Parts: sequence; C-alpha cells; structure tokens
Amino acid sequence: MIPIAGQPILTAARMRAAENAAIAAGTSVATLMDRAGNGIAQAARRLAAGAEILVLCGPGNNGGDGYVAAAALHAAGLSVRLAASADPQTDAARHARSRWMGAIEPLDRARPAPILIDCLFGTGLTRPLHSDVDAQLARLAQAARIVIAADLPSGTDADTGDAPDWTRQTPATFTLALGALKPAHVLHPAATACGAIRLIDLGIDRPDDVAIAAAPLLPQPGPESHKYTRGMVAVIAGAMEGAARLAAIAALRSGAGYVALYGGSGQGGPDAIVHRPYDPAALTDRRIGAILIGPGLGRDDKARSRLTALIEADTHRLVIDGDALHLLDPDALKGRHRPVVLTPHAGEFKGLFGTPAGSLLDQARTAAARADAIVVLKGPTTIVASATRTRVHPAGNAWLSTAGTGDVLAGTIAAQLAHPGADPLAAASAGTWLHARAAALCGKSFIADDLANALTPARAGA
Repeated sequence: MIPIAGQPILTAARMRAAENAAIAAGTSVATLMDRAGNGIAQAARRLAAGAEILVLCGPGNNGGDGYVAAAALHAAGLSVRLAASADPQTDAARHARSRWMGAIEPLDRARPAPILIDCLFGTGLTRPLHSDVDAQLARLAQAARIVIAADLPSGTDADTGDAPDWTRQTPATFTLALGALKPAHVLHPAATACGAIRLIDLGIDRPDDVAIAAAPLLPQPGPESHKYTRGMVAVIAGAMEGAARLAAIAALRSGAGYVALYGGSGQGGPDAIVHRPYDPAALTDRRIGAILIGPGLGRDDKARSRLTALIEADTHRLVIDGDALHLLDPDALKGRHRPVVLTPHAGEFKGLFGTPAGSLLDQARTAAARADAIVVLKGPTTIVASATRTRVHPAGNAWLSTAGTGDVLAGTIAAQLAHPGADPLAAASAGTWLHARAAALCGKSFIADDLANALTPARAGA
C-alpha cells in the first residue's frame, strides 16, 4: 500500500487510456488483474489479523480482481469465503474465477464476516447501484469490523464523487486505489465514503498534470540571504484592518523576509510588521515580491479603485482574496504579465465564475483558464489549479471553519509567491499545505490568531 501524497489523479476515461496504453505495450489484462488482486490480498492480510474474510465479486474486471485476491488469501492460509452478484462477463474475469477453488455464495445469502472486501463494481459503473445490491452491501458492511473497497466503494461515481446510499451509514474503512487515484477519492461525499486511501501500483504510466499535493520543498535562507531575498509582501488594509493584519502576520511567520501593511491605522500586530500609509507610488517598489489585497478591504468605491489600480499597473504578483473577489471581474486579469492567485471559497467562486461544467476539479481548471490565474478553490478538499496543472489538498480540517482563517491562508500564499523565482502554482500549493499543517498543530477549537502563530512551527518542520 502506497501513501497518496504526490500521486496522480485520473478520471475513469484517462485511467482506461492508461491501461490500454500498457496493454498495447505488451502488458496483458490478466497481468494487470493479477497485480491488482495480489495487491488487494497483500493489504487485506495486514489488516485482517487472522480474521475471516468475505470477498464480494461483481461481473466485471473489478470482480476479477476479487477472485484473484480471494485465491491468493486462501493460498496464504487465511479463512476466506466468496460471494458474487453475477457470473463474470469478461474473459479476464472468467479466467480469474477459474483460479478460485472454493464455493461461491449468492450475494443475497452471503453470511457476514469481520473483514469485507468489496470488489463488486469499480470505475466502469456508470449508473446508480441497484437498490437490492445497495441493501446487501449495507447489510454486510454494517456487520463487518473492517471494510476494504477495491478501487472505489461499489456504486461510487469515479469522476463526480457521488457516493451510494450504503456508504452513508458505513463508509469503507480503507479504499485501495488501483493504478491511480480517481477524482472520487478526493471529492466529497465520496472521499468520506472511501475512508483511508492507499494506492496499489499496477506498473502503468500515468500523467501527473492532476495530482495530490506532496509536502513542498520550501526555500531555506542561506549565508547571503537578507529580508528582500526572502521575499517582501505588501498587504493592502481596508475597512477591517484586523483581517489584513492577520494576513500580514501569516506572511511573516510562513517565511517572508519583510511585510509591510499599507493603509491601516499605523499600529497593531507584531512590531515586525511595517506600517505605511496607502500610496500607489510606494507600491511600485520593485523590491516587493507579491501584493495581497482583499482581507478586510471593504466593497466600496475606494476598495474597488485600489484593486483596479493594482490590476492595471501589472507591476507585481498579486494574491486576491476576500472582499476583493467580490469586486473583481476575472476577465480583467487576462493579458497580465505578472501572475495572479485567486483564493475563493465555494460561494465566492460561484460569484466569479458561475458553475462551469464537470467536477470541482474541472471547474477549478476552467476558471483558471478563463482568468489566466491560479485558482485556489477552498473547501473540504482544496484545489489549486492553473489552466494546465492541478494540485489537490484532501482531508480538510473542519476546525478551520472560523473567522479569519482564510485571511491567514492568503498571507501564507503571498509569502510563498513573493520568494524570487517561485513557480506560482507551486507557491499557492505550498501555502495551502503550510496552512493545513499549522491547523493540524493547533488541534481543536483554535482561532485565526492561533493559526497564524502556528505557521512558525509548521514552517520550521517543513
């Protein structure tokens, strides 16, 4: 079982294309099925601790994986039973069934077991799960101690993340993604239905333009470093200065060498924050690595004019967050030479871009292409997308649902973007990763101030 950090995410169609390419290059379907089934068996042996195992097999190749797994588990000396919903319908699945020497129970009469392996349906299912099958899965899953889903919990839409009814009461304990992760592994509600997710490598080549974010390689200061080489961040204050101040603290604690707050009251926060009056001329300073506008900015004409001036000047990298997103015309960003990062939550995203077609992954990429920007679509799974690449941050922290945490994220991203030579998408993804790490260090019931302060140990441990 392989941890999922850094692993590619493929839609069902792209997964089929990757498998077909492997087959064209000489790897048989039976070989891929053997790799999948033996990988499932190896994982189940570790988890079962000698308990009885029930393997559920469907009519397709996912069922074939189950027959291979059951045979391998039996050969290893474990107590295994097998139940099937229908006879195999593919040559590879029929060949796999011939290797199982035990009885095959009908699904509707199968007795529960402490370990349940679900190999009924995988990514090939394009219709809702039949209610009778859903009921049998619910019955057997509720009686099991551990539920292992092969590729996806049966009935899950691989691309949209829609989940079947049976998983609402008893989600899988573990899901073993076969060959590559699918969008459903990271999109809710299916991501919750999958439980803990691990990858089984099938030895096929996979494109990595869409992938789970890995721990970033953050720049470290050296003997020649000074405050400007580490990145200067300018934060534009507005109607609610506290939000801008939170963002400024976050930028400092996540690695920026210099943070200046423009347009506030001139006081508050750590002494390390430099307070300056708002002055468009001062914002042309070439030493500024990134400008953040939006946290607590307000939505009046003054706020709009400040945002418009920064966009039209096109002198610096921008992070646009909070109130500024409500004032933004995303089409106004096209043609800029300096990168822009937008950080909307779901409501702000809809206000900016409507509801583009496809899954959230598709929507984020479509929005990024339209705005010619990096889009950080915040949520239980946060998606960082450009027009050509996407990095996904799953397993969001529900304790982040408190005021000001978005301002902290914006400041964290601005600090990474301000570093000289930083790749914009990598910087946005690194900031998102650091933010999540800080939240994990905070534990429960923290406030945004705690989160901003926790970026120091989060950055130190990265």
